[in-house]
Amino acid sequence: MQALATPSKEQITNYFQDLQNRICHAIEQADRKGKFLTDTWQRLEGGGGISRIIQQGQVLEKAGVNFSAVFGEIPEALRTHFQFQGEKFYATGVSIVMHPHNPFVPIIHMNVRYFQLDEHTAWFGGGIDLTPHYIDEEEARFFHQSLKNICDKYHTNYYATFKKWADDYFFIKHRQETRGIGGIFFDRLKADSEFSLYDRFLFVQEVAEAFVPIYTHLIAKNKNRPFTEQHKRWQLLRRGRYVEFNLVYDAGTKFGLETNGRIESILMSLPPYVSWEYNYVPQSGSAEEKTLKLLKKGIEWV
Repeated sequence: MQALATPSKEQITNYFQDLQNRICHAIEQADRKGKFLTDTWQRLEGGGGISRIIQQGQVLEKAGVNFSAVFGEIPEALRTHFQFQGEKFYATGVSIVMHPHNPFVPIIHMNVRYFQLDEHTAWFGGGIDLTPHYIDEEEARFFHQSLKNICDKYHTNYYATFKKWADDYFFIKHRQETRGIGGIFFDRLKADSEFSLYDRFLFVQEVAEAFVPIYTHLIAKNKNRPFTEQHKRWQLLRRGRYVEFNLVYDAGTKFGLETNGRIESILMSLPPYVSWEYNYVPQSGSAEEKTLKLLKKGIEWV
């Protein structure tokens, strides 16, 4: 891609659509059974998207890789909440959530997006985070080190800043626990005196390109591990926490609902099966208790 100081929204949109295609191909190869079904949709107010879903694959019980490019008038609720100036918006991006069969393969989420109000006001946002049902500290270090390596290429403060942002963002306040082991989260990355919008785009692309090598490594390492009914019971309970966060706190879910987004695509992130048990307390000294103790903000994995 030609290195321009200000990438066009068409360049950015084309990159995201190609990213969706490449990630889907790589995940099909890793799953070996599941094939993504493609669902193209249109938004009445402007734009649309492509939802691609695997259900009941060999590794993945449910996985979605969504692309969208929507535009139109900013809903009043969003203009008030975010204090947007202007009347029109354009937004495009890719959002991914994967729920595996095996409790030792983690849930993963990634979102990379571009938002434009006018030709002078635009920014990137997104991030990638991991939600293990059972936290493996070696895998947590691998995940965070992979992200830190990317961040350090662009700014020495990126990783620490974006990791804290993820810890704070992916926090289930009513449970007083993090959704998983975090990752990085960023928003409103605009052009400024230090970075052009193209610099921001390069960073977002590198984060996006890290998804496949990170997750296929974790799949290969864990997909054949034996598990028990207790492991599945715990997996369903942890999925319940995932649902709670997405429906109560997730900004992307709220944005989609406020902008009359397609409900099937918005709720793609939810697992197919989930459980809530009243006042579940893990056994003392168990792997489940260890995981709960590690669902805290501020753990320095690397």
